[in-house]
Amino acid sequence: MTQLAKYVKEMRKQFGLTQVDLSQKSGVGLRFVRELEQGKTTLRLDKVNQVLALFDAEMSPTKITEA
Repeated sequence: MTQLAKYVKEMRKQFGLTQVDLSQKSGVGLRFVRELEQGKTTLRLDKVNQVLALFDAEMSPTKITEA
């Protein structure tokens, strides 16, 4: 599971939402929510941001640091 998937699932539960609730409130399909929470690696960024907007968050570029 990706960090994004964990974040969305945790926030959804924190807000007391089911996957159906989240899909309806964000305007994306239930299938998209399920794939997002399962960590699918090929998702549309605009739809990801639609979901994250409910939690006052968005995806943005981050510099990769070398370990």
